[in-house]
Amino acid sequence: MKIYVYETREDESAYFEQIKKRLPVELIQSQEVPSIETAAYAKGCMGVTTLGQGQITSDILDIWHQIGIKYLSVRTIGYNNIDVNYAKKVGIRVCHSNYPPDGVADFTVMLMLMCLRNYKQALWRGQVNDFSLNGLKGRQMKDLTIGIIGTGKIGYTVLKNLTGFGAKLLAYDLYPNEHTAQIAEYVDIDTLYQRCDVISLHTPLFDSTYHMINKKTLHQMKEGVIIINCARGELADNEALIAGIESGKIGALGLDVVEGEEGISHIDHRTNILSNNQMAYLRQFKNVIMTQHMAFYTDKAVESMVHYGVQGIVDMANGACETEI
Repeated sequence: MKIYVYETREDESAYFEQIKKRLPVELIQSQEVPSIETAAYAKGCMGVTTLGQGQITSDILDIWHQIGIKYLSVRTIGYNNIDVNYAKKVGIRVCHSNYPPDGVADFTVMLMLMCLRNYKQALWRGQVNDFSLNGLKGRQMKDLTIGIIGTGKIGYTVLKNLTGFGAKLLAYDLYPNEHTAQIAEYVDIDTLYQRCDVISLHTPLFDSTYHMINKKTLHQMKEGVIIINCARGELADNEALIAGIESGKIGALGLDVVEGEEGISHIDHRTNILSNNQMAYLRQFKNVIMTQHMAFYTDKAVESMVHYGVQGIVDMANGACETEI
């Protein structure tokens, strides 16, 4: 089977070489992002796999359908960039990837601690030999109430990580599970907003969760609330975040993802002007920690993403795939 690999990163290459030895596949690797201009590059292939930087629209899917693409995999857990319903309409089967939740969960707790201990300011001062303490007084996690929105694999693992800190743990999910209920108290979303000192987002991006952090929901939260987002940027409205930081309603932000980061994350822009002015404005605040969509980025995760990206296509061609959408 011939598969076209879009958005190949250098760190993936060794894993692609390994999987070619294990599976009967021919991989054509490219750094191109799927677009109307690049869609036809996959001609002659049965499947395509992508990392998710580009939007997979009906126009792209039409081209892939016309050139014989039957299977599409995304090498991430999220698949909100794909018009899945249209893909099904034209007969293209879609699956997503999977990877251990520990990397994102560890990173989430790290961002919480960095926000609580004003580490961004401490780091900046240290770079110029300023070792003063004024303005750096932090808070202890054990004295706080922490809320986790979304208790799937990653959200649950974050909660497990937090059990050792002694904080009060609250959780919200449309589908509560018994494992989470043993270590956290499930509450409704309004209660979580009202009671928590720290709120961390771990829910997929759907129409129902788009901009769930907005002017109205921020109004419900405590003064100085800390918000962590290692899930999807569009869960939070950038304008509301900026207003919250400027007013002091938000005490700190730990953002690994930002609304409108497409075309910016994972690319060197040192000699460019950022096209997302809200992102550029947000990152300059002393109490906003912004990382480059890297919470997932561990050796185990990259290996797993490559595995599922190719194995998923093979499994769909053979009948069924455990991560098919």
